[in-house]
Amino acid sequence: MNKKKFSSLSLQAKISSIYILANLFILLANMMLLIGINRMSNEMEKVYQENLNLNALSECLGGVQDSMVEYLGSKTTESLENYYRMEQEYSEKIRDLSDEIGNVSSTRMERNIRHMSEAYLELTSQTIEAKRGRNVEKYRLRYESATKLYHYIDAYIYRLNMEQFVSNSENYNSLSAAFRVFAYTSMMVMIVVILINVLLIIKFTGSMMEPLKTLSQRANEVAKGNLDVEMVAFQSEDEIGVLTRAFNQMVISLKVYIERIKDSMEATRRLKEKELLMEAHLTDAQLKYLQAQINPHFLFNTLNAGAQLAMMEGADRTYAYIQKVATFFRYNVRKENDQVSLREEINLVDDYIYILNVRFSGDIHYRKEIEESCLDRQIPSMILQPIVENCVNHGIREMAGEGEIRLSVRETKEGVCISISDNGVGMSQETIDGILQGTYDGTRKSSDSNGVAMDNVLARLRLFTGNDKVMDIYSEGIGKGTEFIIYLPVTPDADVE
Repeated sequence: MNKKKFSSLSLQAKISSIYILANLFILLANMMLLIGINRMSNEMEKVYQENLNLNALSECLGGVQDSMVEYLGSKTTESLENYYRMEQEYSEKIRDLSDEIGNVSSTRMERNIRHMSEAYLELTSQTIEAKRGRNVEKYRLRYESATKLYHYIDAYIYRLNMEQFVSNSENYNSLSAAFRVFAYTSMMVMIVVILINVLLIIKFTGSMMEPLKTLSQRANEVAKGNLDVEMVAFQSEDEIGVLTRAFNQMVISLKVYIERIKDSMEATRRLKEKELLMEAHLTDAQLKYLQAQINPHFLFNTLNAGAQLAMMEGADRTYAYIQKVATFFRYNVRKENDQVSLREEINLVDDYIYILNVRFSGDIHYRKEIEESCLDRQIPSMILQPIVENCVNHGIREMAGEGEIRLSVRETKEGVCISISDNGVGMSQETIDGILQGTYDGTRKSSDSNGVAMDNVLARLRLFTGNDKVMDIYSEGIGKGTEFIIYLPVTPDADVE
């Protein structure tokens, strides 16, 4: 790992890396020492293994002799089986003896023991067979020969054992000395590895903590009010680097903030000089605001007077038209955050469609499918009419032929579902996404609009329900109509009061 990659690591990753590397060095050193110790131990175990083998060979030889004597004395099946078992074991052991002709004394003695043992086993076998055949003279002679050869073999084994013991003792002393040197060397190696690890840890931690020391000094100066401190240099991308950059940015931001406060105080001073002039204009603004509130009421009263005049003159259709226009405008100027029932919203849509058909000679067909149980549900005012207006202005008016508006209200397990659809020119998916995301302004362009755009409708529905998913818009494509679906979930806020 190069220096650049190491500096980009987090502080936790750096400390963990140092800890892991230090432990890996110690682990490797311990493994090497352990391998060396095991090797030395195996060598020391091999020193006296030959003596142990010769002792086992001598014991097995004695077992053959004793089992033969036991059979000659008792002639039982058990003693005969014991003899054959001992003979087999001894035969296997003498096969491990060297049969090479060499100049080394121990090698020659092993070869002699092997050949004498083979002859001895042949004599013991003949002695057993003569005994079983009740040939007393023959088994006596074979027994004496076997016994004499047994003593020779035992003596040879003893001499070879003593000779190898002397040689192995010298080897053991040499190995013991080497083992002590190895143990001392191992201890020195471990001390050196630990010292190197300590030095590396001190170096790495020092390089990581140095920026923190500098940062603490600069922070202490800033705390005393000195904002002209030198910026802290940083090279790493870890938490210390992030903290250093944040500190430098904080110092810069403090300087800018103080300058802004000074500018703000100067601007406030200038504004106070104009305070008397602004108070004089305030009264005039309040009067204009009251006038703006009075004008809609004047319009309602005027329309009502016209409706009364039409009724007195017997113009029933004119009376109905003027009355619905007055009702529509009175509903249209109420506060947008008022809650109304679905019944009132649907009545407003009915009046709106009626007014449009009077104006445009009845070319808009209107169909409703309403579940009565839903009509008392609460909804923000001016929700349905802007959607219907959007269907008319941007769907039906841009098509050839008669238009149709369909309004459906039904209750589901999740709440109330309101569907408004048209058979107009339809929408592209890009336009649908723009409306739902509030980035499309095409619904605001009509001069005939009541001023309530689709983004306003969506915002108030989301605020009312507390959900982001309040509306879906479906259109199979250009020329295939559009459907707006509103979801009013079952929530305490939406219950009927």
